[in-house]
Amino acid sequence: MLPRIERRPFLGLQRRDAALLKRPDGRYPHAYVPELADNFASGRVDRRGFLRTACLLGVSAGAAYAFAGVVDGGAMAPPARAQAAPQQGGELRFAMEVMEITDPAAFEWPQQANVTRWIVEYLTRTGPDNVTLPYLAAGWEASDDLRTWTFTLQREVRWSNGDHFTADDVVANFQRWLDPQRGSSNRSLFDGLGEQVSVAGPGDLSQTQMRLRNGAVEKVDAHTVRLHLSRPDLSIPENLYNYPAAILHRDFDAMGGDLRANPIGTGPYRLAGFQPGEEALLIRRPGGYWGEPPHLDAIRYIDRGLSRRQMLGALLDDEVDGVQEVDVGDLKAVEGVSGIDLHAVPTARTGVCRMRVDRPPFDDLRVRQAVQRAADNRELLTHGYDRRGMLAENHHVGPMHPEYAALPPVPRDPGRARALLSAAGYPDGLQLTIAVGNVQGPWEQRVAQLLQQQLAQAGIDLRLQVMTPGEYARQWKDVTFGITSWTHRPLGVMALNLGYRSGQAWNETGYANPEFDAKLDTANSLLDPNERREVMAEVERILQDDAVMVQPFWRNQYVATRSRVRGYQTHPTQYHQFQDVWLDDA
Repeated sequence: MLPRIERRPFLGLQRRDAALLKRPDGRYPHAYVPELADNFASGRVDRRGFLRTACLLGVSAGAAYAFAGVVDGGAMAPPARAQAAPQQGGELRFAMEVMEITDPAAFEWPQQANVTRWIVEYLTRTGPDNVTLPYLAAGWEASDDLRTWTFTLQREVRWSNGDHFTADDVVANFQRWLDPQRGSSNRSLFDGLGEQVSVAGPGDLSQTQMRLRNGAVEKVDAHTVRLHLSRPDLSIPENLYNYPAAILHRDFDAMGGDLRANPIGTGPYRLAGFQPGEEALLIRRPGGYWGEPPHLDAIRYIDRGLSRRQMLGALLDDEVDGVQEVDVGDLKAVEGVSGIDLHAVPTARTGVCRMRVDRPPFDDLRVRQAVQRAADNRELLTHGYDRRGMLAENHHVGPMHPEYAALPPVPRDPGRARALLSAAGYPDGLQLTIAVGNVQGPWEQRVAQLLQQQLAQAGIDLRLQVMTPGEYARQWKDVTFGITSWTHRPLGVMALNLGYRSGQAWNETGYANPEFDAKLDTANSLLDPNERREVMAEVERILQDDAVMVQPFWRNQYVATRSRVRGYQTHPTQYHQFQDVWLDDA
């Protein structure tokens, strides 16, 4: 169901103010823009919801902020580059896990993309404020029903091998993303471009796979690409900044299909050295850059097998200029330290204690409900993450998402958990094993240990299988019960499309519920944030009732840098946007 699209008068606004949102040809980028502006002016939509939705519908950032400033007196321009006179040059040393970077479409961790985003770039860019703006795409326009998206590409971009960046590159990437043999999570975000086909399976059995639908991605001309979706989807521009969605050269596979071996890109840096587990070195690309060039001459990512605590020690010893993340258990070591800046931001990053619902014993809803009822999310936040976050509700959508609908938390009731286990055939209790890899820090193991104590009170003997981060990263989708860290997504529907829609590459729970999928489709189609929130309440309730996970909290994110690092902004998804960063060596 799509919202009614009508042009209502702007309440209390002058005609010239409304004109701020129009294109140079006098048209609104989308028929819903006047209603969105009206809702913002009347207080039915907040500033964040207006800016994000307007930009998704093709309103320029400058126009959206200018209009918002007229309405509420706030900032009339998007966040700008640092105003202080930055020093040019220098090498930024950043401590972070350095992982394999063979094929960006198959990336599973933000750290991989933090190395490659300086080589290969994205059609869009979502900033720390969660507003998505054009990047390799110069702009876009959506049809009234959100089924057709037309992207106009930047014309002056060249690949580092001298080739022109064109629509052929974009089409080739969509073809790769929706190729079932690639295993890219982008298939989950762009499945409106696909179709289900029957293919031969093991033995005489057939199975279905999703592939790119013929004609779904259209090359209009050398610098225009049009997407034809089978269903409406408002989140397309934000999906294009998903970290596995970097645009590769159209001949990437013909050139060997290995970015490490053949790092051709459109970005401002080139790969000068790379060794997984050790370090990656990026230096300024010769011959100039199509966009506004960054200030730094080089970026060096340093791993060397260091733990997060050891990385922090390297920062304190001035061996690095910044660290990817500071664990909450180590914050006191840097808080108030001279020469160190601590950057904090609330995020949608989270850890989910997720169960494979397609495997025993979690294929029994009563067992999953027993685990949820035995857990105390508030205690897990208090003692597992030092209260430095927000309580979650076991459905992977939170207050930072514009479509979030608050649900009552699942109450802890060990007695009820015991009764559920007995009804499921475990009157004497149950033994479970949870895998934990501390991929995003030792807080994961602290949460597992607390959960172990909580479940014991309900007759569940929880054993911990502690892995190295690398071991868990290689098998995170396969463990029957495990704690997986999920990064921030600006929209709740993005996390749900990636992690819980039936049959998708990152669906680590094996969850498949047609009712959930259908409701999620409806939520994806709605323009109005308030209407979307109403549907999301149903989506969240389905997931919560099906007890797929214990999701205790949303994590605040902490990054530490030396004070000489200027212009740094913490991105909630841990994306490194260092284009404004410079080193003050005065």
